[in-house]
Amino acid sequence: MSEKIKIIFTTLLIEKSPQALPLGAACVASSVKHDPLTKDITDVHLVPFNKEDSEYIKNSCTEEDGASYMAQKLMALKPSIVAFSVFVWNRTVLEKAAAILQSNGIKTLCGGPEVTADPASFKDFDKVCSGEGEYKIPLLIYELITGKASQVQGDKNSNTEKEYDYQNLESPYLDGTLDPSEFEGALWELARGCPFKCSYCYESKGEKKVRMFPMERIEKELELFAKKKVPQVFVLDPTYNANKNRAMELINKIAKKTPDTFYYFEARAEFIDRQLAHAFTKIPCSLQIGLQSADPNVLNLVNRPFNKAAFLKGIKCLNQEGAVFGLDVIYGLPGDSLQGFKNSVDFAISLYPNNLELFCLSVLPGTDLHDRAKSLNLVWEKHPPYHIIHTDKFSNEDIKKCNGIATACNVFYNDGRAVPWFNTILHALHIKASEFFVLFYKYMVSHKIPSDCREHKEIEKVQLQFIAELFTQRKMDRMIFAAQDIISFNGAISRKIDTGKSETVQLHYPAEYIDSEYAMDLAFFIKNVQKRSSKFTT
Repeated sequence: MSEKIKIIFTTLLIEKSPQALPLGAACVASSVKHDPLTKDITDVHLVPFNKEDSEYIKNSCTEEDGASYMAQKLMALKPSIVAFSVFVWNRTVLEKAAAILQSNGIKTLCGGPEVTADPASFKDFDKVCSGEGEYKIPLLIYELITGKASQVQGDKNSNTEKEYDYQNLESPYLDGTLDPSEFEGALWELARGCPFKCSYCYESKGEKKVRMFPMERIEKELELFAKKKVPQVFVLDPTYNANKNRAMELINKIAKKTPDTFYYFEARAEFIDRQLAHAFTKIPCSLQIGLQSADPNVLNLVNRPFNKAAFLKGIKCLNQEGAVFGLDVIYGLPGDSLQGFKNSVDFAISLYPNNLELFCLSVLPGTDLHDRAKSLNLVWEKHPPYHIIHTDKFSNEDIKKCNGIATACNVFYNDGRAVPWFNTILHALHIKASEFFVLFYKYMVSHKIPSDCREHKEIEKVQLQFIAELFTQRKMDRMIFAAQDIISFNGAISRKIDTGKSETVQLHYPAEYIDSEYAMDLAFFIKNVQKRSSKFTT
């Protein structure tokens, strides 16, 4: 075949972020470039689109508009085949775009998590790939090009998965398919699979087996990150610390090769000891830990093991070592309730996480939870993102209240960088975290405060106003200035760390006392520290 066949791998990314980098599409594109069946007959290109791109926004008032925009851009490149990487958030648009391409004589194929979950539902593509695409899609493309039947491919009615050897897979970073510089960061895949089978996860029907990428490849990718001065890396390994020795080895390599790069890990608190917690403090990083619920009975219903004592011990190690970590909690879980969710939020906040992510449960096709959903009395959206609508213990109204708590937590606690002082404020007000978030969400609605991200200083103004209102309502006016000083003091420090810019803050109390253990108890503070105007410069 004299002329190579142009193939485009594409997807629609949900945001402009290293977390939304098109790694899946890039991995498969890389495999097609190197596979003996396809490397000499294909001209492979990676062309991702982004929902936050100005051109996409301008041309996508509706999903149909977005699909048309993508299709026109792709057709202008004159491909013979377009391969789509499909996720929960982009399925509808990509299906519409594929239909336009097909009507113009372009062959289409699809793969990705959403396809693997329910391959039989993708009826309008020329080829469908279920499972890992690096080995299957070259065969499917060969079949599309030559008309010859390949021996191995994803079955439209099958969700079974063969285990593949990762030792010889090409890295899309190392072969130039993907340039982390274009995304201001990287997704870094260290392993696939998970030792657990939580019912709501795509891994729920897996074999509880973790397959590691070879250390030689990992080291070369680290060297590339160092060469390109990649500022941040999101590590794709659902339980990074399942193997402590390997986790420690990688941390040491990271410290040597990319000491200035910030890393984001997913970890299990139960597997963290003092030594590992200390190791995490030796590199710029944060850990995200899945709590999901503080109720063992709820977690048992979704096959998620939870040893509360071991969990608390691991979190204690992180706090003692000063490691940065966040927690995840899910609302809408079977067996849970609004009050149960609030209890989980209260438990999580008491552990001083740097951030608390609150998610609505998605009943994902292809998961164990999806198979059992009706028997668990779950009612959910039948289209992406498959969110819970109600359960036997969560009413529709309860889910809406959880949404409000999640919004309030994200704005006030996460974006508001409240971790250093939030529990101090709760203690002074004699209020639980979940109730605080309920009140703040009402405040947001009544004052028309938007939930989208904005400058921290703007959030801080809202925090100061809301705190003053709460203390006034409880006839605790005497604590307002101390509470506001603590918020302003810590906020200024966080902005200095974030931007490197100094600022001067006017305080009602001496700065040296605001930055002391006295400030951990507001009642004690105002009783023992004399009010005196002062300035603090970061």
